[in-house]
Amino acid sequence: MSSIMQYNGAAIIAMAGKDCIAIASDKRYGIRNQTMGCQMKKIYQMSDKTLVGLTGLATDMQTLEQKFRFRSNMYRLREEREMGVEVFANMVTSLLYESR
Repeated sequence: MSSIMQYNGAAIIAMAGKDCIAIASDKRYGIRNQTMGCQMKKIYQMSDKTLVGLTGLATDMQTLEQKFRFRSNMYRLREEREMGVEVFANMVTSLLYESR
């Protein structure tokens, strides 16, 4: 079994209230137990009402963020409106499932 210190993961927490939301993450980028930097972006804004937090390997996070942004922009061009939160969630589900 591998040690948790071998991965450059993250911690993200989110909550929703009646008229508010909050999302927080660490900004550490590290390899094993060595910190490489403290300004790693892990929360991305896809639209005015849609935020996505990604954890795991840095290259996987960047690839997923680019795919999410590309599909969101294609939706905006095709439909001439912003992608809703539920539509975005369905898009994420199908994108992650298609590579199984």
